[in-house]
Amino acid sequence: MKNTIAERIADFLKRFPPFDLLRKPQLLEISKQVKITYAEKGHVIYRQNETLHSHFYIIHKGAVSLIKALEPDKSEVLDKFDEGDVFGLRPLFAKENYAITAKTAEECILYAIPIDIFRPMAEKNKSIGNYLIESFASNTENPFTKEHHVQFFSDAEIILNPTDNHFELQPVNYIKKIITAKPSSKIKTIAKTMSKKNIGSIIIEDDGKPIGIVTDKDIRNKVATGLHTISEPVTNIMVSPVLCYPKNITIAQAQITMLKHRIGHLCITEDGTPNTKIIGLASEHDMIVMKGTNPSVLMKAIKRSNTTKDLKRIREKIMVLLNGYIMQNIPLTHTNKIIFELNDATIKRVIERCLVKMKQDPPVAFAWMSLGSQGRKEQLLHTDQDNAIIFENVPEDTLEDTRAYFLKLAKKVNKRLNTIGFDYCPADMMAKNPNWCLSLDEWKAQFTKWTTNTGNDELLLCNIFFDFDISYGDSRLTNALANHVLDITKNNTIFISKLAANALSNASPLGFFRQFLVEPNGEHKDQFDLKKRALMPIVDAGRVLALSYQIKNINNTAERFEKLADMFPQNKELYLGCSYAFKAILKFRTKHGLINNDNGRFIKLEELTKEEKMKLKRCFKTISHVQEFIKVRFNISTLL
Repeated sequence: MKNTIAERIADFLKRFPPFDLLRKPQLLEISKQVKITYAEKGHVIYRQNETLHSHFYIIHKGAVSLIKALEPDKSEVLDKFDEGDVFGLRPLFAKENYAITAKTAEECILYAIPIDIFRPMAEKNKSIGNYLIESFASNTENPFTKEHHVQFFSDAEIILNPTDNHFELQPVNYIKKIITAKPSSKIKTIAKTMSKKNIGSIIIEDDGKPIGIVTDKDIRNKVATGLHTISEPVTNIMVSPVLCYPKNITIAQAQITMLKHRIGHLCITEDGTPNTKIIGLASEHDMIVMKGTNPSVLMKAIKRSNTTKDLKRIREKIMVLLNGYIMQNIPLTHTNKIIFELNDATIKRVIERCLVKMKQDPPVAFAWMSLGSQGRKEQLLHTDQDNAIIFENVPEDTLEDTRAYFLKLAKKVNKRLNTIGFDYCPADMMAKNPNWCLSLDEWKAQFTKWTTNTGNDELLLCNIFFDFDISYGDSRLTNALANHVLDITKNNTIFISKLAANALSNASPLGFFRQFLVEPNGEHKDQFDLKKRALMPIVDAGRVLALSYQIKNINNTAERFEKLADMFPQNKELYLGCSYAFKAILKFRTKHGLINNDNGRFIKLEELTKEEKMKLKRCFKTISHVQEFIKVRFNISTLL
């Protein structure tokens, strides 16, 4: 005889994660053991510090509040759960008593799931386990430690095999015992050391930080040819600045970086910038020994391309690569870096070809700056192009002629980028606009004006132009501008406060009772603006904190928060939470953009699964937390 109650429970459970990952016999086995509980509003399911139950819970009807006691007679509602939400997972992962209180926010029907029945099924299914870990971590306000994962799975570490399709996404092997020299060393001494140690390169360092690199190729091309003598200081022939990356750089990213810049070595530093100490060196030989294909093939194709049509076809293949990485759940950190390098190489190749078509060399040194998402290394989908040109200072009487050359170049570049798939910026924030084709001194004056006479328009421009990255040209110009930005914002409390207040202009993505705040009217009525309400609040928070703490050479939002977590361990959980949330939301936007063949900005809520909504809401909690932190940190609640 059928157990109709158990079957009805099973039918309900299979609609929601993680139970939708179980087979029907497993669902029925669980459902037969489920305890059904009715609770009136205000009923306490379990209290903070109470001994753990033998069940966890899923809401059939109603709503439950999760409450944290802060001090006697004071508490905080951490979250609210509704139909299909799972809570009370602590017995699955931890032996301590409950860390929070669960209380019904309205009349409820709850299903209590026996842990002894469910645990063996979850341990054998990694997808279920990972989902539960995320849910539990969200409730504990700490989704970033590995301890719970290790406790739940015996095979917590996943090692890729050299024959795997994604071997190129492993961190590169690098030499840890490296030979360095001081900038005062003579070329003769450097050559003798390289010969004696049988090495092909030496890092030139000052106080443990890399300032240049010399390779045997430099000695052949610059000394053996008679351009320099062996008695000169090594600084005369070293390559500077050194390309630096953190130790977790992937094989694919290292390969395409070397191809893009025509170099054979990468310096590994503590935080991936020249501002911290050297910890290793990766060479082209390491790349040959290790296996990696697809991104490298695309990079070579970009460098060999001779027409805009070629680059357009390659760009389409890059989107296929991106789709594969997203669908196969490759970590976004790796995906982001690879796609950025391929996009950046595409921009560089376009500029190279346009310079040839100019039939005249640039009158002075210049740099092409990518702004916004590309400047932050966060541009994955087809989005608008935001860019600018900075050129070397020239006498006043030649300034406009110099600008005219670069405007002509920019017009060619912008047009070809648009053909490839980088749409024109509707606000005309592109290098072909005379306002954004300036000399170094003009850019410095512009940035100074924005930070001293700061209104709403200036804040908007700062949010775009402060996140710049060089895509082509002389890095000395962009470095000088970056130093100027830090100088004019250091101790500039008025500007930083205004920037912080602006970072709070987009309220929490959730309204009353955890509902998504959708567009009230217009073309995207009833859709959720993922960029405005979810991504930009984290991006803006990362920018103002990075400026406030004078963090240099790190524009990427996730990396900014990871650097902050290293600098301020007392707030590590919050900062890592922001990094995790940003990457999760960006990956979500990319996935839906690929599915809908658009930029993924506006989401139709009816198309989201319950699991997707739950994961987004967890990320939105982090947005709320960092916005509260900024209010306190910059004392700006009165400004809002």
